[in-house]
Amino acid sequence: MPEQTRLTPLAVMILATLRESDMHPYELMRLLKERRDDRLVPLQKGTIYHTVARLERDGLLAEVGVDRDGNRPERTTYTLLDAGRHAVEEWIRVELPQIDRQSDFRVALSEAHNLERDDVVGLLDQRRALLVESVDAHRASLAWAADNAIPEQFLVEMQRQAALLDAEVAWQDGLRARLADRSLPWGVAEIPEHLTKKNRVSKETTP
Repeated sequence: MPEQTRLTPLAVMILATLRESDMHPYELMRLLKERRDDRLVPLQKGTIYHTVARLERDGLLAEVGVDRDGNRPERTTYTLLDAGRHAVEEWIRVELPQIDRQSDFRVALSEAHNLERDDVVGLLDQRRALLVESVDAHRASLAWAADNAIPEQFLVEMQRQAALLDAEVAWQDGLRARLADRSLPWGVAEIPEHLTKKNRVSKETTP
């Protein structure tokens, strides 16, 4: 991957979805929408086709065939290259520990299953340390405000953020525990067969 290339969240999701099977852009868009990934990034036809073209230019995916269904336009099918797989993993490793880029973190979390279980645990531990630092900073600020008789009406946003941070730490601790004790199935190999793209398509095409 060229050094100057920076993957967008949509690009990450496209590449990660291609790990399951080769697909054409329309199929990618349909599958992402079925999984409600439009909660995380806008899924517009033009943007998806443009992103796929850029990823092909950057050597992260490649054409593997063209097919036609009846009178519909030809559809080009793409496959994920090793460079694309590595790019997704690298992006997740950078974004998953972060606490200051919430939109990117949500995408990294949704695609974290592309990393090994133990790697995700380690990255979440890094993120927890940052969360705890932020919790401590908010508590210290609130304590200072109380000592200095700052009117509470000026502090409601800080109080809210402190509460959200506490909840975030508690939620993440629960996720980490389930990953560590292996009670949470993890990785592409552990996706139930009826939810895989290959199985879904075969059912759709069965008479």
